[in-house]
Amino acid sequence: MTSGAAQKVLCVLYDDPVQGFPPQYARDGIPTLSQYPDGQSMPSPTAIDFTPGQLLGSVSGGLGLESFVTSQGHQFVVTSDKDAADSVFEREIVDADVVISQPFWPAYLTAERIAKAPNLKLAITAGIGSDHVDLQSAINRDMTVAEVTWCNSISVAEHAVMQMLALVRDYLPQYGWVVRGGWNIADAVSRSYDIEGMDVGVVAAGRIGLAVLKRMKPFDVNLHYTDRHRLPPEVEEELGVTFHETPESLVAACDVVSIHCPLHPETEHMFNDELIGKMRRGSYLVNTARGKICDRDAIARALESGQLAGYAGDVWFPQPAPNDHPWRTMPNHALTPHTSGTSLSAQARYAAGVREILECWFEGRPIRDEYLIVQGGGLAGTGAHSYSEGDATGGSEEAARFSTT
Repeated sequence: MTSGAAQKVLCVLYDDPVQGFPPQYARDGIPTLSQYPDGQSMPSPTAIDFTPGQLLGSVSGGLGLESFVTSQGHQFVVTSDKDAADSVFEREIVDADVVISQPFWPAYLTAERIAKAPNLKLAITAGIGSDHVDLQSAINRDMTVAEVTWCNSISVAEHAVMQMLALVRDYLPQYGWVVRGGWNIADAVSRSYDIEGMDVGVVAAGRIGLAVLKRMKPFDVNLHYTDRHRLPPEVEEELGVTFHETPESLVAACDVVSIHCPLHPETEHMFNDELIGKMRRGSYLVNTARGKICDRDAIARALESGQLAGYAGDVWFPQPAPNDHPWRTMPNHALTPHTSGTSLSAQARYAAGVREILECWFEGRPIRDEYLIVQGGGLAGTGAHSYSEGDATGGSEEAARFSTT
């Protein structure tokens, strides 16, 4: 926490729409929610300088923060240029006090970047998931790392359910026949199944994983989960869900597996050749957690061999993924470019949450415990529950090989 002196806030956001901002949004607004499913209150800044339901996550949207930050006497720099050695991010971080970044277009705060930024004391994730920060270096430097817990958990859960159904029903190829002018029903259904009666499991049943289980129950599937924190017995009974001590046990029992654990050294490359080999032949894997939880070459091999019938999700490593990333061209995938948690609805919540965190920081007030990942030289708050110490940013320099198409 700090107060008084002017600070430099460096905000890294994804590019604006190539066709410009919508002249008119598809809807006139978004629903107003009173609280999150577990009762946690919504972000509560003193005010907001944006219209909920509008595009805030790109550069021109600026998370609706510029007028607030500058009115407090601080400097606000926003850019999408983040990965190359001569990027704006690389140049501006040297005297930045605060870095804000989204998981969808992460500003990788590696040990090297933290070392060259002596003023840096606060890293905020506008969303959920702070693995793009070298948490060990942040701990060693006594930095604060915070994220907007809950802000887009339901957004991601909805996306995961959508992608499970898209894979099992083989939706995308069927849509392709329509737009190409065809009516090839036999081709369209040759890989399409019902999800009813299948075994569906989640790796981690925290906010997102539990929301997925709840949303899948009405589909009359058999539910499974594994987590280092077991659900209360009454929740297991209500959902009729089977607990597995290990991921190995879970994947062997399931037709569809959805990943919802955070990325840290213990989960990096969890889904490798060995674990995928324990899955039922023709299983489906959905990953809306973090790309690096999966070995990217093992995923491609499993799709080529048929061990996996389909892979979906919207998380990659690094992000943006290089144009020659093998997932772009592997068969039977339904990937998206990390959009699950940045719907227009979610943007309003995480923009408000970032403003709340900044208000606390500028005024020297405590940041909510549930927003904290690292503070006081150790894991804190949500971070102490969900992460382990260490660094998962290795290899992020490959993001510089992406070029706009």
